Amino acid sequence: MQDASRALPDALEAVAKRIVIALQLEAERFTASGAAPYIDLAAAQFTQVVDPANQLPGYEGAWRNARKERCGSITFNSDGSFYAEYDIFAPHPRDARWFVEMVTVWGNADHISSEATLMPAL
Repeated sequence: MQDASRALPDALEAVAKRIVIALQLEAERFTASGAAPYIDLAAAQFTQVVDPANQLPGYEGAWRNARKERCGSITFNSDGSFYAEYDIFAPHPRDARWFVEMVTVWGNADHISSEATLMPAL
């Protein structure tokens, strides 16, 4: 299978690798040991898009699960910023009051932030 991430320019490819590492680390932090999904950049399908604010190119990518349902996304904006998310849907590994919906990563090439989206457990 061809590496789908090759649709990205080289400069974004390097940032995308860092984004995936940040997503993976956050997923591992908020799942039980060994239960984190494997987030693979090569599995993301990218499309070049036009930023409606300035008509410059950006990129959108999506990860799909075995049922072909979208389970993650990554967006590169024309200004160099990005946002990525990946579904977790698991109980919080250390606090039964919470359920982990997804992990998110955002920023730019110079700074990456990440967090998990939590919901109250039922």
